[in-house]
Amino acid sequence: MADAPRKTLLALAAPLIVSFTIRSLLSSIDVVYAGQLGDSAVAAIGLFFPIEFTFIACWVGTSAALTSYLSKAMGEQHEGQLTQLLAVSRKIVIALSAFFLCVAAGLWLLAPHLPLEADLARDFRIYGATAMAGIALCAFWSVLPDSLIKAHHDTRSTMIAGLISGVLNLALNTLFVFGFGWGIFGIGLATGLARLGSLLYALLRARALEAQRREDWKTAAPPRKRYGKRPGYTDAGLLNRPYAALFALGVPSALTYVLMSTEGALVNGVLASFGDAKEAIAAYAIYHRSVMLALMPVIATGVAVLPFVARVIGEGRHGEVREQLGGAFKLALVYVVLIAAPLCYFGSAPLARLLAEGETTQRLASFAVRFGTPLGALCAVPFILCRPAFEALQRGAPGLVMAFVRYVLLAAPLALVGAFAARQLDQEPFFGLIAGLVIGSGVTSVAFMVWLGKTLHELSQPKTYPKPGA
Repeated sequence: MADAPRKTLLALAAPLIVSFTIRSLLSSIDVVYAGQLGDSAVAAIGLFFPIEFTFIACWVGTSAALTSYLSKAMGEQHEGQLTQLLAVSRKIVIALSAFFLCVAAGLWLLAPHLPLEADLARDFRIYGATAMAGIALCAFWSVLPDSLIKAHHDTRSTMIAGLISGVLNLALNTLFVFGFGWGIFGIGLATGLARLGSLLYALLRARALEAQRREDWKTAAPPRKRYGKRPGYTDAGLLNRPYAALFALGVPSALTYVLMSTEGALVNGVLASFGDAKEAIAAYAIYHRSVMLALMPVIATGVAVLPFVARVIGEGRHGEVREQLGGAFKLALVYVVLIAAPLCYFGSAPLARLLAEGETTQRLASFAVRFGTPLGALCAVPFILCRPAFEALQRGAPGLVMAFVRYVLLAAPLALVGAFAARQLDQEPFFGLIAGLVIGSGVTSVAFMVWLGKTLHELSQPKTYPKPGA
């Protein structure tokens, strides 16, 4: 089984691209429905973005570490390590789910005391607490079956789970907002319940895949002794310090997303000081969603990178990594230039009119989507694909270092400088702020790509070992 042909990276990514794109379209319906309630509702969702990154950070960190180790263990056929990893990760998920419930309670208590307009504070309180409770009770639990399914290279099931979530979100939003008239509360509740449907499907699918794997391994030839006894492992393939191993990879990955949230928090803080604060925050929320939507096929490919590279390395097929990643880079760049950019250019004005209520919000959002979204997506491609490649090699530090450079050393100061420069040129500060964010993204992506290239080159070199007694 270990020597059986595996799917290519792009074959693994294809179902995820379909899933992530459609799911993003359907989940972005939150902003569309919020737009029917007014700019206050749209801005409330925008204010929740940085807080939501807390969930994303923990989910991505846990998933990255677990998927990496599970994928490699499957490549090496270590039953004991698989069982060990799943048992440890369940305890981690329970602890983090309790933490998210505390965050939900904190949002409910603190939101009324924030320096926001009354209607915005009210909507933020309701949406933030509801959405975070849904994360604690439904969304975060999906990290276990999702990681296991990706380690099995069954991205088709990941696609189906995502589609279930997206379709349910659309249906429940329509029912709760227009049918029951629950407003911003209905939007938050719909998101949580939609994720519950996806979780139930993933649990059933993961159980079936594991049952089939156990049957296959009963008749498979014993795994090859490729590496001998590796540091940190016992003879049974168990990690000597499983929590330390998962945290060593998961914490840097999670902190990468925490640093991403600093960018969103900074931007919202700067925009809050503008004369048209509510309109600017709402426009940034629309811009942020448009960038994420444009990047969905790239993000999906990045998700496939981690289990693909980890399993290929576990099977000893190092030579395929560089070739497959190169193809993914080229395809992602072609997609952004030929598909995402034209859609943003011609669709920016209609999108702004659909999502924004006020004229100022529409004008700011239209500019940001037309020019900022395609440039931001193009500059982000290397960053998105390099980080999971390093995590698949079980190296979390590179992603954390580059995130710190991008979101702390470059992006935040450049955003402020851009806003200041725009004022000096009698332009909207919002436009300069977007330009600063794009420049920071591009600089760090280039540096990250060079770092990964050097690392893969070193791994491809033949290893030499000293002769006994030398």
